[in-house]
Amino acid sequence: MPKKVFSTRVDEHRIKELKYLAVDTGKSLGQLIEEAIRELKKKYEKKPKK
Repeated sequence: MPKKVFSTRVDEHRIKELKYLAVDTGKSLGQLIEEAIRELKKKYEKKPKK
């Protein structure tokens, strides 16, 4: 899937944490952000009513 540039402001401390996590997991910052977005989407998806 094609990638788009997305910019936002994030607390400096959070960026530092994310960079350490990227090193620890061997993933890029972009990969971690995409993973977080997927997880947030799952969390807030509307569940079908029974």
